[in-house]
Amino acid sequence: MKSDAVETSEFLDAVGSLVSQIKTYSTKLPAVVPMASVPQGVKPTPEVIESFERTVARFRERAAGTVYQRLNDLIIETLEAFESGWVLKAVQTLLMVLDQIELMQREKTITASTPERARLQDYRHTLHKILPGNQPELEGAGKWM
Repeated sequence: MKSDAVETSEFLDAVGSLVSQIKTYSTKLPAVVPMASVPQGVKPTPEVIESFERTVARFRERAAGTVYQRLNDLIIETLEAFESGWVLKAVQTLLMVLDQIELMQREKTITASTPERARLQDYRHTLHKILPGNQPELEGAGKWM
């Protein structure tokens, strides 16, 4: 572990940046994607990908030699999904990152303050809103069947 222990808030900043970038990109996607686009996804512009890559690189650089290093594979998987235009896979992978961070808290591997735990919940809520089926009009669908 590095002697200059990295704060949880630094990693939450990086995760928050990835969540924000995915959220911004997802709002620019059409409501209905033509089937011809489904196999390869709807890819972000090179500028958007570059910004995402910088955030991932910063995360990985800071994680080297810390307990957060175990999140690198998931962070890379998120980047690969995002680059390919697979927003839902990127969201699912980031949700796994949040799960791992919460597991690290329960294991007492890391500590998170109350505001940091609230940030984790905000990120989770934001990611869940991107997933299909989150519209209120779908709530209770099929209830009368």
